[in-house]
Amino acid sequence: MMKRKIVLAVLMTAALGTFAQKSITPPAGGKAISDELIGIFFEDISSAADGGLYAELVQNGSFEFSPAERDGWGPGTAWRAIRPGHSLGYLEPRMDTGLNENNPTYMRLHIERVKEYYDYKGWKGFGLQNDGFDGFSVKAGAYYDFYAFMRNVSGEAKNVRIALVEPQQGWGKDPKLLADVTIPVDGKDWKKYECALIPEADSKNAVLQILVLNQGTMDIDMVSLMPEDTYNGHGMRKDLAQALADLHPKFMRFPGGCVVHGGGDGFWNTYRWKTTVGPKEQRRGLKNTWGYHQSMGLGYYEYFQFCEDLGMQPLPILPCGVSCQGTNGGWGMKDQAQDVVPMSEMDEWVSEALDLIEWANGDVNTKWGKIRAEAGHPKPFGLKYLGLGNEERISPEFIERFKYIYERVTKAHPEIVIVGTAGPGSHPGNRDYEAGWKLADELGMPIMDEHYYEPRDYFLKSRQYDKYPRDRKTKVYLGEYAAKDKKLIDALAEGLYLLHVERNGDVVAMTSYAPLFARKNATNWNPDLIYFDNERPFLTCSYYVQQMFGQSSGNYFYGDCVNIKDATELQGQSVILNTKTRQLFVKLCNASEDAKSATIDLSRFKGMKKTMTKTVLSGQPDDENNFDNQPITPKSETIKAAKKLNIDLAPYSFVMLQVSL
Repeated sequence: MMKRKIVLAVLMTAALGTFAQKSITPPAGGKAISDELIGIFFEDISSAADGGLYAELVQNGSFEFSPAERDGWGPGTAWRAIRPGHSLGYLEPRMDTGLNENNPTYMRLHIERVKEYYDYKGWKGFGLQNDGFDGFSVKAGAYYDFYAFMRNVSGEAKNVRIALVEPQQGWGKDPKLLADVTIPVDGKDWKKYECALIPEADSKNAVLQILVLNQGTMDIDMVSLMPEDTYNGHGMRKDLAQALADLHPKFMRFPGGCVVHGGGDGFWNTYRWKTTVGPKEQRRGLKNTWGYHQSMGLGYYEYFQFCEDLGMQPLPILPCGVSCQGTNGGWGMKDQAQDVVPMSEMDEWVSEALDLIEWANGDVNTKWGKIRAEAGHPKPFGLKYLGLGNEERISPEFIERFKYIYERVTKAHPEIVIVGTAGPGSHPGNRDYEAGWKLADELGMPIMDEHYYEPRDYFLKSRQYDKYPRDRKTKVYLGEYAAKDKKLIDALAEGLYLLHVERNGDVVAMTSYAPLFARKNATNWNPDLIYFDNERPFLTCSYYVQQMFGQSSGNYFYGDCVNIKDATELQGQSVILNTKTRQLFVKLCNASEDAKSATIDLSRFKGMKKTMTKTVLSGQPDDENNFDNQPITPKSETIKAAKKLNIDLAPYSFVMLQVSL
């Protein structure tokens, strides 16, 4: 036995030694750059969370929708009363004895008659139907987990039929039953009832029906139906999560965006992370600044867990006592309005940051570390980055409050990398940009978050970061950017700009395209990186450019290995070495109508394998991926590797070569 242990120890030592020698020494001529350049930014805009990445199928399961969120909305939004067999009853929204103070609204069902008035093939009862987000898309044989909180208020115990159906397509026609389970509800107090529904057939337009089969009164709240098969079993819609995983992001910024500090509504509507980490039924929903309701089913716990699932660094953004300048129509004002927290109340917002760090990184013996552990994650998440503020006007009020929270957080946690904000429109000469960078230099801030959305010509021609000081302590995070259209030429413009960013990877530490997601028929902003409906994601041209940059991350840049003949500002190139994975990447962009040729010399890189992968994205400049047609996708092939090679660049194309060393 001892001999076997020694042999195993030797083998493990040899394996560890091989692993330790895996990284390589970069050859001369390169420049060390950030290896976290490509990340993602998730904001709940265009129904990106509920009805999107968060796999919940029921809309308004908490009955908390309100006309304060959207005209005409209320507790019954997305619901309808149903009474098959001519059953009788009525619905009554109530708030007197709800589940808890965060979810006070519930629905009371008064069931007056459930006996069939005529032969309706067994369909009877009075209840509710939820149409979800443009219906439910369900698959035969898949498991869908249902739960709801219910209580029997009066009358005999209630049999409650939970059914997935396709609605009847004409008067008198029976609904098509896909799956059903009957649950007995007998308690007088709120209780969670659960079951699984397994459809017998696929459906793209199913609905959920909840039918009470006995007379009397019953209450219901927090209705949920989730596919059991989610990404890593953690509640994210599998195809949308996979689309993000395929980007190979190094970090995720969340939850916004203007969502962070109330957007146009003011500071009262600020996102509070502490109300999003407990049990789902205890979380407080919020009016979304983009005009709908956030259930917080996708909350900070799920954000951090998703970052862990995809191997991303979490980058949460907290408000720092100042609202978005768009408050009360402020975008149209010469001096934009801001709601501000009195300085006497700023310690609350300092605690918001300190408690988040403890929740993410504290051990199970700390107050907030214990809460994280009780939610199911005893191991710390390992938070490294924390953003303070989002795109605020850099007013005197902002500066005073930012300094207050920044100094206290950095003193308590010098290990946390703080990301500040350069305000909206982050270009040199902009008033907020200049004030923001002055503040960053004064504080020695680690990273500044810049945002700008511009026409494609900006990204084709501007090289903003070539002029940034090399001795500045503060690095750049380009946290929101995009060309203002989604054609191939826009994606190539963004690709050219990212080549410029890679060249300046000693100054720029991180980037993330925005916005990330948009639901079909519920889009607040265009363009977006990924569009989707209930069936599938639709990937834009820009998505594939981001994907190639995510695939080709590295820590050394080489700018003198490629020569593009007769190059103009519409061509660009970079060579990136990842010393950890021993991968070498060559990227070339031609955003012009003329074919170009490039000569590549990789002689300085030793140990090149015999083959390399060539990936090409190309087409016509106005080509666009949409719901009806996806003409632009990358094409990959294996070619013979060589130290020196010539590459033809077709008009409007992006080419990437990948080879192992």
